[in-house]
Amino acid sequence: MIEEPLQLSIKILEKEYRIACEFHEQDDLKASARLLDGRMREIRQTGRVIGTDRIAVIAALNIAHDLIQLQRARSGPDGELNRRLHQLQERVNLALADPDDEEEAPQAESETPSQSSLDASRERV
Repeated sequence: MIEEPLQLSIKILEKEYRIACEFHEQDDLKASARLLDGRMREIRQTGRVIGTDRIAVIAALNIAHDLIQLQRARSGPDGELNRRLHQLQERVNLALADPDDEEEAPQAESETPSQSSLDASRERV
């Protein structure tokens, strides 16, 4: 059985929009509309940008900028998320290491993918 997309009504800056979306995506669409509405209200309150179209473009640019910054932090070799994941991986490997077999604990980084160690570089968050 194929589900028909549903029509969801969202409100942004006192204007109502009907948007088609899949049932499982409705919460994300509502959250996106709230985020956009909030950003647009903040921009409008500054009084520096006039006109709904211009406010929408500035809000979209700000959100896109935030997304790019998050992607950079997440995927960059020196990104905070990768550094933190690596630290957590080391802590988990040490916690799981057999205390009677201390020689193998430092080799956790050189284990092959078929072994049971965690490798954050292969995981997606």
